Amino acid sequence: MKTIIAMVVTLIGVASIVFGIVFIVQAGSGTQQIADDMAPVKISEIDARYDSIAAKHSQMAAVEEPKIQAGQAAASDTYNYLFNQRNSFGLARTNVGVVNFVRTSGIVDVVLGAGLLLAGLALFQKVSAKA
Repeated sequence: MKTIIAMVVTLIGVASIVFGIVFIVQAGSGTQQIADDMAPVKISEIDARYDSIAAKHSQMAAVEEPKIQAGQAAASDTYNYLFNQRNSFGLARTNVGVVNFVRTSGIVDVVLGAGLLLAGLALFQKVSAKA
């Protein structure tokens, strides 16, 4: 029975390592895709650009939004442009966060998988030594 448990723990460890490596590789390609989609803006500039655009949009919304809601005026081109830019950079920020989470999950999976693999092998050796 302990031999079966040792093999299961070892197999779970190996599977965890494999999934961790897959997550890390996918995070790398995700980062590259975001960089390609956001070019010429660099990934490191996304937060600052979002904050800048959000502030400008908020200022403009304070002036235009009451008139738009009351049906007295249509949104200006600048308002629409800032709105679209804010949404685009907001989505890019979210994508960067998801990629970073996937990368971190992959690293955690590899570390936990290595621990499970070593624990399974140690348990298997302990069971083999008693037999």
